[in-house]
Parts: sequence; C-alpha cells; structure tokens
Amino acid sequence: MSNTTATLQDVGSVNDFLNAAATETVPLFEHLEFEFLLEYDVFAPSGRGRTRVHEPPDLFRGFLHCYYKDVYGTRPVTRELQHSLVWYYCGLDKPPSRDTVDRFLTDLEHVIDDVFKRLVEQAACRGLLDSTYSIDSTHIEAVQYNDAASWNYDPTAEEHYYGFGCTIVSTGPKIPIAAEFTQSKQADQETAMRVTCDALAVDTPIWMLGDSAYDILNWHDHLLAAGVVPIAPYNPRNTDDPLDIEYRVEDRITEHSEEVLLKQSILDETYNHRIGVERTNDAVKDCGLGHVRARGRVHARTEVFVALCLRLVVAITNYERGNEPGCEML
Repeated sequence: MSNTTATLQDVGSVNDFLNAAATETVPLFEHLEFEFLLEYDVFAPSGRGRTRVHEPPDLFRGFLHCYYKDVYGTRPVTRELQHSLVWYYCGLDKPPSRDTVDRFLTDLEHVIDDVFKRLVEQAACRGLLDSTYSIDSTHIEAVQYNDAASWNYDPTAEEHYYGFGCTIVSTGPKIPIAAEFTQSKQADQETAMRVTCDALAVDTPIWMLGDSAYDILNWHDHLLAAGVVPIAPYNPRNTDDPLDIEYRVEDRITEHSEEVLLKQSILDETYNHRIGVERTNDAVKDCGLGHVRARGRVHARTEVFVALCLRLVVAITNYERGNEPGCEML
C-alpha cells in the first residue's frame, strides 16, 4: 500500500501517465483533416451571429479520442475532455461543457451518414478497398433504460439480447464502406438492398459475399446486372422443391448467361474470404459499436456511426504509418 501511495504522489509519474494516455490517439489526427465538418449548415453560427466556442472538427477529434479509449456517453466524454492534455491534443482551446458535448452530438445526428461517406472516400482514395465485398449483420447491445431498443434473438450466439442491429458491408483491411442501423440483428430485404447499393456507389467489386440470409433473388440479380458476382449459400428451406446447388449464383448465372461458367472450387475458395466481414465487425465493436450507451434510437444510431468512423480513421492511420498486421492501433 505504501509503494502505491508513493507512486501516486509522484507528480512526474502521474504527468507521464496522463501524457501517454492523451498522446496515444494523436496519430489518429496526423493524417486526416476534419475541416469538411465546417461545410455543414447544421454547424453554422446561429441566426444572431453567435459563433461556437468550440469548432466541430475539434469536438469530433474529442469523440474519436474518447471512443478509442472506451469512453462513451456525454457525461463520461465531458469528463475525459476535462484533462488538459486531452483537450489540447484534440485541438480544443479549453475543455467543453457537457451542454456543448451534448449539442454537438445532437447536431452530428443530421450529418453523420455523410461524414461516414466522406471518410470512406478517403479510404478509397488511398487504395484500401479490394475486389471482394462482404455483407453481414451484427447485434448491438443497448442500456436497459433505452426505451427505443428491444429484445432480439441472435441466432449466431443462440441467445437473446436487448438492443439493436447493424448491417455492414466491408472490404480490405477491416474497412466498413456501407452500413445501416436496424431495430434487430436480422435485416430485412429492403435494408440489404439499400446497403448493397450504397457499397456499389463507392466502387464496383468483383465479388460480393453474404451468408444464407442473403439467398435473395433480387439481391443476386441486382449484383449480376451491375457486373458483380454474388456468392451466398443456397437455402433449401426457401422452397419445397430445392435445387441441387451450393450457391444461389449457380442458378442465377444460368438465367443470365449461357457463356459464363463458375467452378464450385472457385466459389468455395472465394466464399472463405467472408470471414473478413466478421473481423470487421469485431474491429468496429472495439471502436464502440458493440454496446451503445445513448438514450433513444437517434442518439444510439449516431454513436454507432461514430464507431464506424473511428474504424475508418484507424484503418487509414495504420496505412499511413505503414503498420504491419499485429502492430495496428486497433
């Protein structure tokens, strides 16, 4: 006990600790500019000309720092940004109040989708996307006092959870490029199609992978029409007269073209890469997606997209720093 007390009383050691904690996230801000946040009308001065005490790019850096340090919720974020080294390295002139933090999060709700897309574009410009996209849904736990959440069943974990869901398309080094917040883990066909279209708007891959939940005719036909080969396991439970195929695309290729042939060995080998989206889900959960602390659906959705943004920022930072696998920030 005496040694511990002595250590805590060592001002130099405490300062070193705080400095290390504050500067650990500095690389996140070295290679990306967030000044584009100033372009959004929602962050413009009020009608009376009152300017903001803190600029949106600096507050966004503050949220990225907090999420990276597993600090979530307006109260904890405000407390974290009270540390002088933290708010200084995030670019703030002084620590923000809780009202400021809450207001920024509320305003961010209106533009978070576009902020996410802008960061996806930054990843694409650096060549971080590859020729294989994967789509998957994951569960998001919520706090019990979030009345907008609901009890859902996660068939993968074979257990119930209280919260929401998120459908993600990923590629490259654990990079989310399209996503949608959903009421439950299992997304409906409309959501699957919308997220798929958002992903194709970024770039056109060669392959699009999904599990048996994506044994959807419209999904397959839309991708084939776009020049993308969809690979999802055929689900014989969808019909009383099942086909003798492993993947739905085998049947759809026959419908679309008599000249295209795909060996099952190629389909099997390509489908094995679908594990990449599961790794992306895990990486995004490390950035805060796994358990949202906000009240209400809108705040919860914003938290989820901030976590997605953080994952993109981390991936871009790893690329810029030339980090090898195993030496990544997250």
